Amino acid sequence: MINIGFGNCVAGARVVAVARADSSPLKRLVETAAAENRLVDATSGRKTRSIVITDSNHVLLSHQSPSAIRDKLVGRVEATTDDEGDE
Repeated sequence: MINIGFGNCVAGARVVAVARADSSPLKRLVETAAAENRLVDATSGRKTRSIVITDSNHVLLSHQSPSAIRDKLVGRVEATTDDEGDE
């Protein structure tokens, strides 16, 4: 399990992609996922910095940077570490 912020976790084996949230195609992906009830907002009101896409086609929003989530996925950082102080 990978912590994506504020105690919210995702199964690392189910993650297909982690991307920055600032591109137009990803913003459209988020809108589509929200319309189809496949969106999980795990930002707790903070700015969305990364988008996690799973193999079940769910889209998760996180306040953590894509590099922080990537480091947890590849085992460079403890997977349960929460970078809530990360702005």
